[in-house]
Amino acid sequence: MSLPPHFSYRAGHLFIEDVSVASIAERFGTPTYVYSRSALLDAYRLYADALQGRTARGGALVCYAIKANSNLAILNLFARAGAGFDIVSGGELERVLAAGGSPDKVIFSGVGKTRVEMRQALKVGIGCFNIESRSEAGQLSDVATSMGVTAPVSLRINPDVDARTHPYIATGLKESKFGIAYADAIQAYDEVSRLEGLSVIGIDCHIGSQLLDDGPLLDALDKLIDLVDALEARGIAIAHLDLGGGVGIDYGDGDSSATIDVSDYLHRVFDRVDRWRDRRHDGKPIKLLFEPGRSLVGNAGALLMRTLVLKPGITKNFAVVDAAMNDLLRPALYDAWHAMVPAKEASSASMLTWEIVGPVCESGDWLARARPLALDEGDLIAALSAGAYGMTMASNYNTRPRAAEVVVDGSMVHGVRDREESRQLFAGEHLLP
Repeated sequence: MSLPPHFSYRAGHLFIEDVSVASIAERFGTPTYVYSRSALLDAYRLYADALQGRTARGGALVCYAIKANSNLAILNLFARAGAGFDIVSGGELERVLAAGGSPDKVIFSGVGKTRVEMRQALKVGIGCFNIESRSEAGQLSDVATSMGVTAPVSLRINPDVDARTHPYIATGLKESKFGIAYADAIQAYDEVSRLEGLSVIGIDCHIGSQLLDDGPLLDALDKLIDLVDALEARGIAIAHLDLGGGVGIDYGDGDSSATIDVSDYLHRVFDRVDRWRDRRHDGKPIKLLFEPGRSLVGNAGALLMRTLVLKPGITKNFAVVDAAMNDLLRPALYDAWHAMVPAKEASSASMLTWEIVGPVCESGDWLARARPLALDEGDLIAALSAGAYGMTMASNYNTRPRAAEVVVDGSMVHGVRDREESRQLFAGEHLLP
């Protein structure tokens, strides 16, 4: 299989940029998440370069969806590159601010914002709330009015478009919990635009994640365009159009080898939007927002793990490693596929087919199934394409401390999260009298 950019074998040893994974494991231990700085910035530049020159047309902004990977070092890297941020909690807002992000470039999404989170976001002056229900709009109106401020809002519309992705990460169908039904959109905008303390400035949709075809994204765009026309005819001006994220990556599984070309997709969006505005609105500008997550960080990261025990069996061979479902949940949750590659290449003649499993006390604790590998106890393995929804979904199940995180920058390695210690996990707990 081909390795992601900035990952390579040199003299039989796996490197990330100019650093061997063996040296990272020796210094930081395992399991450890490791990310390539160059891979992160290269992925961001695919978006940023395509968005250049949009000022006359209303501008455009990349708002990184930080639920994919919320490490402060990564957020700071994107903030310095000019990114905005898409958040779904007050905690994520705190992370953005701690990382140096601009609050006026923050989009607050999510179906269940608390009043405390609303106040928190209004106090720092975020760019926009993506409202997902009429009830939420009413609550935000109450909060904003009580504070004597105006909340900028867009409505997240559920366009009932099949994203053709895993059902757990499809968000644009009418049976989804996300957004306001397309059929109810105009009435919802009429009601929200009359609420005190709110200023309607945009329209938003997000139909799902790990999309390998931009057809559904463009279908959703066409539906939003029709809505904007209907809304503006009713006197509701729309200043920005937020198309969400969802662009998939190549996990090396064969199924995702044909991914969306980001530059081509963005230029198709720009072409449709520009032709629409020229035809119906005399070129009136409208700002475009995008919320990529996985496509910025997914292939930039790997999870390093070490083989603890080999258990050859009658029907299956089990390789027990020191990473587990608490470190990388995606395989157990989504039946997700991650390439498993050795830190040191070996002869194919010595390969067996292994189930890569962790030490957590669950049958669902597996990281990979039926992988041909030449393994010995103590060998180092890297789970590739683990930069998105890896560490952010990690837990302390079985009282397992979460992994360390490091960023490779050329020949340098920076620790960006310390490995947790067991005592930290119960420091806030108290015995009964």
